[in-house]
Amino acid sequence: MQSVTPTSQYLKALNEGSHQPDDVQKEAVSRLEIIYQELINSTPPAPRTSGLMARVGKLWGKREDTQHTPVRGLYMWGGVGRGKTWLMDLFYQSLPGERKQRLHFHRFMLRVHEELTALQGQSDPLEIIADRFKAETDVLCFDEFFVSDITDAMLLGGLMKALFARGITLVATSNIPPDELYRNGLQRARFLPAIDAIKQHCDVMNVDAGVDYRLRTLTQAHLWLSPLNDETRTQMDKLWLALAGAKRENSPTLEINHRPLATMGVENQTLAVSFTTLCVDARSQHDYIALSRLFHTVMLFDVPVMTRLMESEARRFIALVDEFYERHVKLVVSAEVPLYEIYQGDRLKFEFQRCLSRLQEMQSEEYLKREHLAG
Repeated sequence: MQSVTPTSQYLKALNEGSHQPDDVQKEAVSRLEIIYQELINSTPPAPRTSGLMARVGKLWGKREDTQHTPVRGLYMWGGVGRGKTWLMDLFYQSLPGERKQRLHFHRFMLRVHEELTALQGQSDPLEIIADRFKAETDVLCFDEFFVSDITDAMLLGGLMKALFARGITLVATSNIPPDELYRNGLQRARFLPAIDAIKQHCDVMNVDAGVDYRLRTLTQAHLWLSPLNDETRTQMDKLWLALAGAKRENSPTLEINHRPLATMGVENQTLAVSFTTLCVDARSQHDYIALSRLFHTVMLFDVPVMTRLMESEARRFIALVDEFYERHVKLVVSAEVPLYEIYQGDRLKFEFQRCLSRLQEMQSEEYLKREHLAG
């Protein structure tokens, strides 16, 4: 049976027509293929021990070799729509076995903070956390590597060095190069070791010279689709495939502000979700803020005419659009009627005029070119 590799996955996507040839993506795939082959042909170092067993070993005079050279990784940076996440996912999906993890970077940091809380009072907690990651994985894939929080910045210098010291390979995507991470942040000097560690253990590649596939798809498509019929559903499915890079087969439930949120699909920072879930159910502005940070593109399904019996739903819809607009989220909608007929209530006519204006602007090429503000 022929093995699945990043190259074979890329060629398959080209043959199926879901992606077009792109020299920059081809170069990225070549680099990911090298990493893949080196990982497949290498024997990863055994996980380190920590805590009691490590101290017992020291008492008996055993010394642990704590330094391992990981397979050199890749840090891909560039604007939204360059295919960074898709390329990383090709690599991740090609890797056999379970000793791999793919995480949105902010979720990685959430776990680190949770473990630090549990390890209060322990000496060298970052070393223990690095040991725990090594016990689970040999490869970390980070999507959206971005640092704005001073607490995260202070932790990452030691943590990145500890992860690399255990032989963990990093493949990451980001909108900015390593040297620009946490630029002008407080006490940035303490973050610089993290940048040095990334550059020491990863090749850095700018993918901006490639085609902006998401922008091309969005500018060529109608982003408010009506009425709600089979043709609209087919168009929405095609747009999902083009924007998310995969068929809409899974419908995971997210946890947003400690409450479940049902989805119709989640892939590559693209969310498919129903109007009922976001605007009929009792969601708050805080939920919309969280979603606007997590997803650069949202496909909102089955928006009905909002009559005077749906003023609460209309108010939530306005709040949702406001938050998405502020963070430059790209919004695709399937609706019962055209945009300017969607609100037929009484109390929110003034507020909805501004909402309609924003929705119109959100379909413009100028808006679609704006960088998503995830931080």
